Amino acid sequence: MNSSAPLIGIDAKRIVRNGTGLGSYGRTLVNDLAQYPLRLNLYAPDKGRDDLRSQVKGHENISFLFPHSTFHFPLSKAYWRSRGIVADLKRDGVQLYHGLSGELPIGIRRSGIKSVVTIHDLIFLRHPEFYNPIDVQIYKWKFRQTLKEADHIIAISECTKRDILEYGGNLVSEDNITLIYQSCAQRFTPSAITHSPSPATRYVLSVGSIEPRKNTMLALKALHHLPDDISLVLVGRHTAYTNKLTQYARANGLEHRLRILHGVPDADLPALYAGAEAFIYPSVYEGFGIPIIEAIRCGLPVVACTGSCLEEAGGPDSIYVAPDDAEGMTEAIRRSLKGADGRQERIQRSQDYIKRFDGKDVAGQVFQLYKQLL
Repeated sequence: MNSSAPLIGIDAKRIVRNGTGLGSYGRTLVNDLAQYPLRLNLYAPDKGRDDLRSQVKGHENISFLFPHSTFHFPLSKAYWRSRGIVADLKRDGVQLYHGLSGELPIGIRRSGIKSVVTIHDLIFLRHPEFYNPIDVQIYKWKFRQTLKEADHIIAISECTKRDILEYGGNLVSEDNITLIYQSCAQRFTPSAITHSPSPATRYVLSVGSIEPRKNTMLALKALHHLPDDISLVLVGRHTAYTNKLTQYARANGLEHRLRILHGVPDADLPALYAGAEAFIYPSVYEGFGIPIIEAIRCGLPVVACTGSCLEEAGGPDSIYVAPDDAEGMTEAIRRSLKGADGRQERIQRSQDYIKRFDGKDVAGQVFQLYKQLL
């Protein structure tokens, strides 16, 4: 790689620690950016998980970097990421720093290093009832601090852009926000699938954190009125909300039709998508909803909820219902099962729609933004 190529620092904490969501966003974007004339330094407070770090393929222009100084006090890694990293960026000659998960280190603007931040959502402001009140205040402070530091902001959906302008007030202007959608990893295609875990004979699938905001109970309630051989398969981390779902299933004779899978290897996800008859994403609010794109790429029809950005992700040929409409959810799933009228045509039109989220196009837009800022 030409040593004169711009040196970009990337916040890699989520890349090495998060299996889905923000981690997937970062790994996919970095792998796609590696095709451009850039040098990418990925800064993380520790090495994280080997399996996640290894998903960032061996490109000669990508380097992982970790703190040079050893701190011996609680929260030292958090301190390095929020303040101490600036000295490392200056020492390494970084020209632009990209915060991938809504945060920038304090002092980055004063250092003279250009900065851009990707903001995925402001759910903690739009729906604070889903968060601990203390966490809401911390996230709110970080959001406002980041707006003061950032030279430019990437919003991953029109919905998120509107929320930034609404809640950012006089700290942000529309001219400083660029809409750049998320991209989907190339492994989410039918041709990339080599095996199927077959968790159930016939099933509909939901992937994501199993928590109240994801509203999975709506899909579980719909099972009452669907064919008896249809199961609901959930993929996500175990939480207290998981217990509520299993209790409801037991109380309503649905226990044998609910499968909850924790710790699913990333390599198995495409096969789980492809084996399903439909993808269900009943979340109350999202910044984007990348699992919808993954599902469509794997050949599934999508049922999601109205009220946030999910219509942007799924396009006009997915089916949307209100977050509290169990009857509507039942009918939408029924219309998405194999053999339903128009199912294949909707899948094909949805696959045409999501071409706008192609990784090369997304990375190209980010690359152009870097050039403008530099």
